[in-house]
Amino acid sequence: MDATTPGSLAPDLLEREDVRRALAEHDFAAAFALIKKYGGLSQNRIASACHLTPGKVSTIISGQQQVTSFEVICRIADGLRIPGHLLGLASRSWETRSVRETPAPEPESERPDTDEVPWRPEATVDLAAHLTRSDLVMDRRAATRALAGAAITGAALLDPLEGWLQPTAFTARPRRRGRLGVREVEELESTARAFRAWDHKYGGGLRRKAVLGQLSEVAAHLDEYQVPKVERRLYQVMAQLAGTAATMAWDTGLQRRAQSYYLLALRASHAGGDMVFGANVLAGMARQMLYREQPQDALELVRLAQDGARSVAGPRVRAMLHTREAWAYAAMGRTAAFHRATTQASEALTDAKSAEEPYWIAYFDEAELAGTTGGRLLELARQNPKKHAEAAAGEIRHALARRGPEAGRSHALDRIGLAQCHFLLGDLTGAVAETHRAVDAASGTRSNRVRAQLGELYPYTVGNSAARPVREARDRIRDLLST
Repeated sequence: MDATTPGSLAPDLLEREDVRRALAEHDFAAAFALIKKYGGLSQNRIASACHLTPGKVSTIISGQQQVTSFEVICRIADGLRIPGHLLGLASRSWETRSVRETPAPEPESERPDTDEVPWRPEATVDLAAHLTRSDLVMDRRAATRALAGAAITGAALLDPLEGWLQPTAFTARPRRRGRLGVREVEELESTARAFRAWDHKYGGGLRRKAVLGQLSEVAAHLDEYQVPKVERRLYQVMAQLAGTAATMAWDTGLQRRAQSYYLLALRASHAGGDMVFGANVLAGMARQMLYREQPQDALELVRLAQDGARSVAGPRVRAMLHTREAWAYAAMGRTAAFHRATTQASEALTDAKSAEEPYWIAYFDEAELAGTTGGRLLELARQNPKKHAEAAAGEIRHALARRGPEAGRSHALDRIGLAQCHFLLGDLTGAVAETHRAVDAASGTRSNRVRAQLGELYPYTVGNSAARPVREARDRIRDLLST
């Protein structure tokens, strides 16, 4: 038996109060015992339906082992055809299929073809519920094992994203009537904004669970019927929360899960009609690919963002997209294309006015452009120090002059980059001084990206072990990375 075949539980069994209570409490010892007694299913039949071993079912029924795995709970729901709401889950795929297969009659011309329009808003709500619930029920160690998979690349990543360019399509499904008003939506928007600002400053995902809890709440509101204006804004809040969850997951090394939340953010921005934020999400996905040394995938993601938001993106967003484009070119060694894209970013930023664009792009100013450009020139300098190291140092100094320690993660990355520039230029005195400043800045953030960059600075100190100041700087890096 699998998730596509009917289950064997009689409807009246699921109406029993003792069965419903056991399922709601995830007491599967009691639930399985009741299913055996009143449902007529043997232990082997339960095991087969849920893709468990008979021995596993036996230990569950005897109380020797509890079911804590979200994946196993989903297998039980699908195998025995237990509706998701009885287990605190979102509606299972076989439930939503049965609803869509027997809709109220409507004119042929008005009925959407779900096979041709897979980017349905209600599917986005289901995805949000699944992702957040699976994250929230797992402990830290289990999450690290389950979620830290390698990022998807190539066509497997890019092809499913083409739906972002298509019009939003809704399909009707029965929903409870919601009572959310504009004021409540404004409060949710304020919370999403606060989480985003916190992550931008500190990184590291210390409040990731709080973001996921808020995201789960928004998904629950969207599972109800809301008036169109409220629904649209809720999808936009979902997009922003999912985008923050993605950067937090990525910043803590959960690459695969970060992609899942990026995809959720993209789908939510699509459902909410916010193509500009969708372009920002694609830029975040591109940045992840660049850190994963997949510049061609990154370039394709940036071009997809530019195509979708070309007519609505403001100058700051366009400038940011050009810097991602330049980053990809630098990683590919295409120096002329890098300089061209960087010039386009600078020209676009000249036209920027803070009142014209969303709050979330306000961070992209001259300092951000200089820091990003300096980082890319540093990559080129590692191959040709004489040609690019001084230019990289100049851009990074320009960034540091315009944003200080309050920038948190960005400030630390600038300091680390400048220290590397000094090493490449052969200036050990300046390199040691900047390394100490870099360690000071890095110690104030929980970002794994900062620690990874600090780890890349460490080898520059190894070949100069005879110099005591360099050894002292190296010891400080090692002490911080070992904590």
